Amino acid sequence: MPELSPPDGRGQPIILLVSMGLLLFVLVGYLSQHPLPVSAAVSDSPGIVGRLVDPQGEAVRNAEVVVYLDGGEQSVAAEESQADGSFTLDLPSGPIESLRVDIARPHFQSTTWTAGPDELALLRQGATVRLADITLERRITPGFWIATLTFVSVLLLIALERLHNTMAALLGAFIILGVSFVGRPLNPDLFIFDFEQALQYVDFDVIFLVLGMMIVVGILETTGIFQWMAYQAYRLSRGRAWLLVIILMLLTAVASAMLDNVTTMLLMVPITLEIALALGINPRSLILPEVMASNIGGISTLIGTPTNILIGSYADIGFSDFLINLTPGVLMALAALTVYVLVVYRHEYRAAALELSPALLERLKEDGRITRPKTLGKAGAIFILMLVVFVAGEQIHLVAAVTAMLGAVFMLLVVEPDIDEMLKVVDWTTLMFFIALFMVIGAIQEVGLISIIAVGIKRLVGDNLNLALLVIVWAGAFMSGLIDNIPFTAAMLPVVGFLSKTIPGASNKALFYGLSVGAAMGGNSTLIGASANMVTAGITERAGYRISYMRFLKIGLPATIITVAMGTIWLLIRF
Repeated sequence: MPELSPPDGRGQPIILLVSMGLLLFVLVGYLSQHPLPVSAAVSDSPGIVGRLVDPQGEAVRNAEVVVYLDGGEQSVAAEESQADGSFTLDLPSGPIESLRVDIARPHFQSTTWTAGPDELALLRQGATVRLADITLERRITPGFWIATLTFVSVLLLIALERLHNTMAALLGAFIILGVSFVGRPLNPDLFIFDFEQALQYVDFDVIFLVLGMMIVVGILETTGIFQWMAYQAYRLSRGRAWLLVIILMLLTAVASAMLDNVTTMLLMVPITLEIALALGINPRSLILPEVMASNIGGISTLIGTPTNILIGSYADIGFSDFLINLTPGVLMALAALTVYVLVVYRHEYRAAALELSPALLERLKEDGRITRPKTLGKAGAIFILMLVVFVAGEQIHLVAAVTAMLGAVFMLLVVEPDIDEMLKVVDWTTLMFFIALFMVIGAIQEVGLISIIAVGIKRLVGDNLNLALLVIVWAGAFMSGLIDNIPFTAAMLPVVGFLSKTIPGASNKALFYGLSVGAAMGGNSTLIGASANMVTAGITERAGYRISYMRFLKIGLPATIITVAMGTIWLLIRF
């Protein structure tokens, strides 16, 4: 592990560069929340103001709105609808005999609004006419089928592990953009969206939150704190395997809530392997309970699982909101999982050795020591401050991504690691996966597949919030076992958003919490259900202890049913 001290003469440039980056990041974040006022010319010219929505009431942006006067074919005003679906059209002064507004957008039926006598009278007086919301009806195009088939293909490639997750997502984004650019001249209905529109679907709050936490965890990892905690768990258990697995599960769950489940397993699995081998038991009997506890424990906080990061950003659910609303259900699920694990692995735990040889004990102690106490003191203090800001920052509308980046930059300034090494710590592959996945999900949202799914679920559940909650939780648990829970969650967010607006009583975001519970706990059912599962399997296989799909399914599926049932009970009580 590289030393956390910069090479000679490089400290000051690094500090200057990072400081400038910090100031720029804060400025951009501030301006995004508090845009500078834009001057507007005051005139008595008439105008039209309106808003475009789809059949689910969601805003339609980037629609072309064109105005024609007095039956002419030459437009007098044109504009694209904004992100909230609104448009404002300034008209020329003078007598207006008739007025027509044509509205067109790919994947929607074109529509026309014609001014009546009352609106024309107001316009002649120089007034601005505000229209009622205009609903654009969806239409199925060849682009719809291309986007849908591409999305399904990406999910299959991920589920069957035919391609790396990131490669599958990038391939999907490439196909969608390629068809849009190459196919549009041949047939306009092949168009899905252009690159600028694709970027609009990328949630950069998620990207920067993950990036910041990767840097923070990368610095903390070098101190040896996680290996030290695992060794202390062994000491507390005094060699009793049943007590050791309980401590490890609790430790992993808490660490996953404070960091994230993938990182936690990367740090915990190596030392757990050594402890298991020292006790003479199969490492899988400790590691599988750990990874399942990790997936469950991460549900408690915004940063605990990738699925929560997606949900929190989309639904504006903060760190403390997850903590308050989901922690009791997480504790219930962990208790049930612990009982299940102790029953399933009771024979292995009974056969474990109580006493270790001095050599093995010394090796565990050496591997489990804190290697950089001074760095840990500095980085640990900043990390605790970050957790405080995650909670308190919600009161001043400080988004989690800004907190993560501020914490990461501050930690870099204080600890002064080698920036080159820190860039290697960042998992750029995962970030690219998120970006490409957002584009693929955006494509099926653009063409209307998400709307069709949302309407179908709404017809199934009607206005029954409890039924909707059960469908979201258990569908999430089932589907997350078939495909990775990250793409499933990303695809379901607009659906849950629609249901939350249309089902009475769902404005408390209960369905989003249900999606969190179903997707994260459902990830425990199969090896490909969660990223943490695949990371753990990779490490154990390199150590000679392969975790097959069927072995994981045999242990994980019953555990999922039990824990999701506990989570469902809590959600019904809470909401």
